[in-house]
Amino acid sequence: MKKIKIGHIGIAHDHSGATMETVLKYPDVFEVVGVVEPNEEYRRKFGNDPAYKELNRLTLDELFAIEDLDAVLVEGYELDLVPIAQKCIDRGVHVHMDKPGGEDIVAFEKLLNDAKEKNLTVQLGYMFRYNTAIKYCKEAIENGTLGEIFEIDLAMNTEHPKEKREWLGNFQGGIMFYLGCHLVDLMLWLNGVPEKIIPYNEKTYFDGVDSIDNGFALFKYKNGISTIRATSTEVNGYGRRQLVVCGSKGTIEIKPLENPTKMTISLSNFTKGKEYIDCKKIIEPKTMAGRYDEMMLDFAKFVRGEKTNPFTYEYELQLQKMILKACEKD
Repeated sequence: MKKIKIGHIGIAHDHSGATMETVLKYPDVFEVVGVVEPNEEYRRKFGNDPAYKELNRLTLDELFAIEDLDAVLVEGYELDLVPIAQKCIDRGVHVHMDKPGGEDIVAFEKLLNDAKEKNLTVQLGYMFRYNTAIKYCKEAIENGTLGEIFEIDLAMNTEHPKEKREWLGNFQGGIMFYLGCHLVDLMLWLNGVPEKIIPYNEKTYFDGVDSIDNGFALFKYKNGISTIRATSTEVNGYGRRQLVVCGSKGTIEIKPLENPTKMTISLSNFTKGKEYIDCKKIIEPKTMAGRYDEMMLDFAKFVRGEKTNPFTYEYELQLQKMILKACEKD
């Protein structure tokens, strides 16, 4: 089996180091040729991450000059992702690009169209697509176990320090852009395109920070309202990261989403007559090798042509349009 010859551009994204650590776990799959970070400030701030310790430090020209380069991990600052990925697609290289897909929807659509024309992979770094509990939930929706879905409630909260909340001011939607993008992805994947998205993104102004750190959006579907909340100021917010899916035949709750993942299911066949009792069964999700492992191994299969990316170019474009709509200030 031919190894995937892969480079890494950008080290400023929060997932950069962990993504590289994951790739390095599979030396029989990936041959890492080096890492590029053209921004001196980012090199000083993030360059000491152990994930990059043994890697060759390259310039962009040196990376693209490598013979038979197959793919690149694009892991830079969020608003730099699309321009960097476009350079890779222009050179005929497959891309794993972290998320979200920027604020310029025209540029993102061009990236996807160019990649499709050249039959190149663009995998976005939405790791919850590979969370085994969420995949269980997806299957329960598709096979009818939960009946007709009328409500999904998603939360991805954190307690960020002041400096991080100030940094969120770089984005139109603040925390909704930064973390809420994960939840919009799940909303689209599990429930499809809504009839309407109504954003209610606000600022707490805690510690004098003038950034959107309290995000909320309504997603109107034909038979109900679903919600997304992403906040940057919640004490133990990580513990309340959750997905709740309510259908006519049952409810699944995943809370927290990770570390550890806890999931329960309630079905009408065992709650009937017990409507005022908390009736639910614990579901043990399948063990994961790691947060990013299956995602990166899938990427290798996409690059080799052994598997088709189930998240199509059209899906990713629709998702980014929904993210930007959720990022608007009401």
